Amino acid sequence: MTDDYKILGIDPGTNVLGYGILEVRGKELKVVTLGVIHLEKYPDHQTKLKEIFLQLQEIIETYLPREMSVEAPFFGKNVQSMLKLGRAQGVAMAAAMTMGLNITEFSPKKIKKAVTGNGNASKEQLCSMLCKILKVNIETKYLDATDALGAAYCKYNELSNPLSGLGGVKSWKSFMAANPKRVKG
Repeated sequence: MTDDYKILGIDPGTNVLGYGILEVRGKELKVVTLGVIHLEKYPDHQTKLKEIFLQLQEIIETYLPREMSVEAPFFGKNVQSMLKLGRAQGVAMAAAMTMGLNITEFSPKKIKKAVTGNGNASKEQLCSMLCKILKVNIETKYLDATDALGAAYCKYNELSNPLSGLGGVKSWKSFMAANPKRVKG
């Protein structure tokens, strides 16, 4: 992809939802914005979901991203928490779909690996590495925002990889093995 575009990263949550937007200009990356949506003040789950939808649509209208990268909820011990996170993620995806964004979901481990090289990195390590990669000083007490920025960066890596879109091919060797008729002798 050579054109300029923006990627909205989302770290879904029902009390605090993180978001971050990266602008891609050729091979240059710029942090456009990052922050959190505070949802703990709303009285019930339905109102929180409505606010996620409305506030994300406002962010999308303001910054006009083309892509949305969302962190998938990880499987925890509390089933009710999982269900609530899944709903928050679904509502975030619905907000993006209605605005015409392309949506990709990544596991927390994949995001951490894309940014730090270690799928088991801490949130603090992810934030520190994003500061180095993007050459910015991120001052936020909410690591949900930097997790969201990590999701956007993970999507950037996927889009900038010349092998992306080739059916999950991870190397030229595997591409050649899967496509022998496309290889010129």
